Amino acid sequence: MDADEIKQSLACSGLRCTPQRYAVMAFLLEHNRHPTAAEIFKAVNRVDPRSSRATTYKNLRDLVQAGLVREVAVEGRAARFDATGMRHHHFICDRCGKVEDVEWCDVLRPASGSLGKRILREAELIFRGLCVKCAPRRAARSVS
Repeated sequence: MDADEIKQSLACSGLRCTPQRYAVMAFLLEHNRHPTAAEIFKAVNRVDPRSSRATTYKNLRDLVQAGLVREVAVEGRAARFDATGMRHHHFICDRCGKVEDVEWCDVLRPASGSLGKRILREAELIFRGLCVKCAPRRAARSVS
């Protein structure tokens, strides 16, 4: 996504294109490794020291609410953020906490009425286990 597309996506979502918000969105689009809010703040602040931690966190919240960014909750660790436009699921490593994208597959919707009066927007899968780097270490440890 180039600069004009970022500005247009912000405008279409009802968000003003402030320099700080633009910087957060641009960073997330350039870095698909699912950074934490603290990592995003450090990176954005290196480029524009006027950007405060509070502004960065508020911009992340606004981008999530606008649907431009997804927040991936990682149990016992800082949430991670993802601006990848294509729908996908996530795999979270139990050992190192790495978050990886997993190709999208449709998820069955709950049976009619099972959610009560709740309105389902989307269903997403989060797979948990050991990533490619951590799995061999566990296998090697159990052999020893």
